[in-house]
Amino acid sequence: MTITPQWKDELRARVTLSTVILRTDKLQKAGREWKGCCPFHDEKTPSFTVNDQKGFYHCFGCGAHGDVISWMTDQRGLSFMDAVKELAAEAGMEVPAPDPVAAKKAEQRASLIDVTTEAQEWFVDNLKSADGAQALEYLRNRGFSEHALSEFGFGYAPESKQALNRALSRFDEKMLVETGMRIATDDGTKYDRFRGRVMLPIQDARGRVIGFGGRILGKRDGIAKYLNSPDTPLFDKGRTLYNLHRAAPASRQTGRVIVVEGYMDVVALAQAGFEDSVAPLGTALTETQLEMLWRMVDAPVLCFDGDAAGQKAAMRAVERALPLLKPPRSLKILRMPAGLDPDDIIQKHGSAYFKGLVDTPSSLVRFIWESERDATPLNTPEEKAHLRQRLIEKAFSIEDDELRKLYRRELIDRYYRHVYPKRVSNKQSAASGLISGENINRLKHFVAHGERETLCRAILSALARKPNLIHRYQERLWKYQTQDDTVQFALDVFLDFGDARSDEAALPDNALDEIGKWTGTIPYPFLDRDAPEDFVRDCLDEAVVILVDKPEVRRRVSEAKERLANDLSEENESELMRLIHRQRELEGRSSEIRKLTFS
Repeated sequence: MTITPQWKDELRARVTLSTVILRTDKLQKAGREWKGCCPFHDEKTPSFTVNDQKGFYHCFGCGAHGDVISWMTDQRGLSFMDAVKELAAEAGMEVPAPDPVAAKKAEQRASLIDVTTEAQEWFVDNLKSADGAQALEYLRNRGFSEHALSEFGFGYAPESKQALNRALSRFDEKMLVETGMRIATDDGTKYDRFRGRVMLPIQDARGRVIGFGGRILGKRDGIAKYLNSPDTPLFDKGRTLYNLHRAAPASRQTGRVIVVEGYMDVVALAQAGFEDSVAPLGTALTETQLEMLWRMVDAPVLCFDGDAAGQKAAMRAVERALPLLKPPRSLKILRMPAGLDPDDIIQKHGSAYFKGLVDTPSSLVRFIWESERDATPLNTPEEKAHLRQRLIEKAFSIEDDELRKLYRRELIDRYYRHVYPKRVSNKQSAASGLISGENINRLKHFVAHGERETLCRAILSALARKPNLIHRYQERLWKYQTQDDTVQFALDVFLDFGDARSDEAALPDNALDEIGKWTGTIPYPFLDRDAPEDFVRDCLDEAVVILVDKPEVRRRVSEAKERLANDLSEENESELMRLIHRQRELEGRSSEIRKLTFS
């Protein structure tokens, strides 16, 4: 029998976490939580919180996080089984007999930290030896001080395939492979992963060595300049931020976290006085890493290289962040000069210049707007429509309702001010966006006399008569795409009416009523003044499917096919099949709109 996740959940539910912690550490009640100085690092201002309802503790200074079991192992120093037995006795539960195989595996993994710790000591010794002379010269030429070399634990991995296993011979070969220090091939060959590289330890939130990064010396064709440890039982690159254990306490003093692309940038910034810097490890920022950053500050500063690759990395991070945004969470973006990274800027212009850049970053909404605006030319109606489409997609990826609406309106306002500056009155109400007397007349004219987009005009007229239905379709109608900028402009004005209806000062009297008075000659019975609301709603449900949903899914299917053609990944194939299934559902849907509108 083994200790199952369900059994551990029951154990945690029966033991009050704060009661256990209060046996050895002081805590004070703070609302629904407890608060005190962190037992995992020295601090004078309490940053350690305990939440009994959620069953975890967390330190906002060093990042220590865990439940009652991890408290017993990490703070009390007990083995997992000893911790479980002590807590089970307190909770009146019987401990299942452990599986010998599982127990042995857990014990082995618990000792992997000894492997990485000893490997780090060996790398540091190598840097001081004759073998490490070239590596040490390289680091000094980069301007790193002796203090930085020692503080960040620089080392050297010699150019040998069998050096590390000889140096760490007391550890089983399997442990060296499991920590990622050695590579085992299918034919049984084993060799050192890091060779001929300057080495840096990667540490967890408590400062324990869990992996490594290595930079090759000189230029070697076919060999990656930077190499990180693979994911191991100790190291998960998507859940780790380099230098977090130093940056977290520093950020409490500065109220800031700077996110850069690589660990060499982190070292350079720390040496220049920016100790609140972290870096992801060879991948775009993940959702977990973003959550870690937001636990420290509300708006981390993304500081990626000024070249095209750096800007793409920044946009990938933004796209990951958008669904997670909610007040006050956000991001700030530092757009560095083209071709320069933080180390370059400090070397050429000094730390004061870099501080000026960090203190004046772009807001997230501004970065999105400028990036999308500059991504393609805007010479044709198609290019302009594509820009609007991209902006809308960015806004609609935000899950928070109010924030999504605000981003959408801000981005669309910027779009019209840039693309059609003469159409946007300088005297507009800030709350109403595109609303002005001129725009109301334009909208009424479009509804009454437009030669195209018959169904779109009918939908607007029906919603003008039944404004309480606007919110039912509003988000989908924002996604409507047309290359006729007059149609698009009129639709955007109307949807801004819907956004502003709660603000009486933003809406001219009876604006929607005036638009809704048009009866026209479009043959849709749901435009009849006496049409019951449920009839109008049923018709509009189908009309919006035809106007928005079907074209939208066709467009997304086309884009998914293109992605799959460029990247034959399982993820892209799965997404394409999902969209094709959705397309078939919509195309197979009976077109009730025809039954309800035509005789």
